[in-house]
Amino acid sequence: MLVIVIAVFPDRREGRFDEDDYDQDYEYDEKEEYTPVPNPTLIIMAAGLGSRYGRLKPLAPVGPNGEAAFAYSIHDALKAGFGRNVFVIRKAMAAPFRERVGQAVEKTADTAYVFQELDGLPPGFRVPAGREKPWGTGHALLCCRETVRTPFAVINADDFYGPTSYAALAGHLKAAPSHCMAGFILKNTLSPHGTVSRGVCEVTRDGFLASVTERTQIRRSGDSVQYADGTGRWVEIPGETIVSMNMWGFTPAIFGELERRFVAFLETNGADLKAEYYIPSVVGELVREGKAKVRVFKSEETWFGLTYPEDLPAAQQAVRDLIRRGIYPERLQ
Repeated sequence: MLVIVIAVFPDRREGRFDEDDYDQDYEYDEKEEYTPVPNPTLIIMAAGLGSRYGRLKPLAPVGPNGEAAFAYSIHDALKAGFGRNVFVIRKAMAAPFRERVGQAVEKTADTAYVFQELDGLPPGFRVPAGREKPWGTGHALLCCRETVRTPFAVINADDFYGPTSYAALAGHLKAAPSHCMAGFILKNTLSPHGTVSRGVCEVTRDGFLASVTERTQIRRSGDSVQYADGTGRWVEIPGETIVSMNMWGFTPAIFGELERRFVAFLETNGADLKAEYYIPSVVGELVREGKAKVRVFKSEETWFGLTYPEDLPAAQQAVRDLIRRGIYPERLQ
């Protein structure tokens, strides 16, 4: 089944959140019990402009038959037990996206498309003149609030996360749905061609997220790894640090918090043409406030993705190696 949704914010009384607009089943309550869901949803965020990459990243061919990175993500997710795909794209991408890859995906699983547009804002807010950059991953996820009513995972379209990562999240979301994430080893997630953005995590001894801080400039420097602290200084960080690669598992309870906090974000940062509303920032706030517990599943998978154009040959080689090892077939179905 194919569903196309244009994200529209209900009237929130000039931007204020009204809990009556959400079913009671999805209010944010950490003690809420959920009926186990056999087939969680996979949300694929593909609406970003890819400013460092320079062209339409989600459709870049990493597989031998022109497969995009997210085609391998969907392959892994379906094998792990996910049953539905929701793509977050820009409306202008819809036709070429469906023509090149979407229609093939629609044959394998129930698929929906949600449009993330700059003017998809709560009542009382307007797009500032000169704004071109999307509002960020938090806004992309929020656009799915009327489409997704089951536990779900959310990923970047252009990142490779590996089969074991999907298996861990699917098992958790099906058995006892609650918030979770795949945590990757920082040194396994770097590009040799420039800085990357990662959510730097602290994890408790019993495997829960203690904090997550979005770092937008992380690089390898010789034998060390460093991040820019915003004051012009580069600070060393251990390569074994657990980081978020935007592979999260949530229940629909997250949508109410995303909307409340998006209004606050716009009130403070709405005039900033480059400010972005990040998923890790919201999760970090919820953890600090004691409103959420997030289970962290450590992944040993080695990342590859498309931060820069120069990353593409390495990504293509990584896929060829995985096919040779029997992890993936020569041609995805």
